[in-house]
Amino acid sequence: MGSPQVRPVIGVLALQGAFAAHERALASVGAATRQVRTPGDLAAVEALVMPGGESTTMARLLHTSGLFTPLAARLAEGMPVFGTCAGMILLATEVLDGRADQHGFAAVDIAVRRNGYGRQIDSFEADIEVVGLETPFHAVFIRAPKVERAGSAVTVLAEHEGVPVLARQGAITVASFHPELTPDPRLHGLFVTDNDLTK
Repeated sequence: MGSPQVRPVIGVLALQGAFAAHERALASVGAATRQVRTPGDLAAVEALVMPGGESTTMARLLHTSGLFTPLAARLAEGMPVFGTCAGMILLATEVLDGRADQHGFAAVDIAVRRNGYGRQIDSFEADIEVVGLETPFHAVFIRAPKVERAGSAVTVLAEHEGVPVLARQGAITVASFHPELTPDPRLHGLFVTDNDLTK
């Protein structure tokens, strides 16, 4: 008899943002999760969700926690990552209105504009068609980044009014919106299954 298979553990970056909601969504699709706050936490997971929040604050916390350099190394090695809202900004190759001292991972060939859809008061919701889903996904946009360029290596999975809002490059998926703020876990499920994180 072989030894029982151990499920891969998906980390949720727990420095800021709605990380608990991401954990609930992942658990609802059968994934094992762990909050990531230190390099040791990161070393114990096989994939990572980078939630929303304030991107400059998150960048600073990644440095002060000692996570930035090991996370950059894991990204270079091909670790699957799902970045939402601020997570998308941190993973983009270009932030059009970023601060001069703001450093990201340049892991997905997109140019984004922070708060490109407006401030908190301009938040909105929309049903979007997503590649791989049979019915629309109800997306919640809160101070969302706007994609203004997507490179040839980027696969656009969903658009809103002609603008990419969900995209993938290799093992990295990014969303302008907050999929964790709805009761629909299908995007988390796609991330899990597309990256073989179920067994």
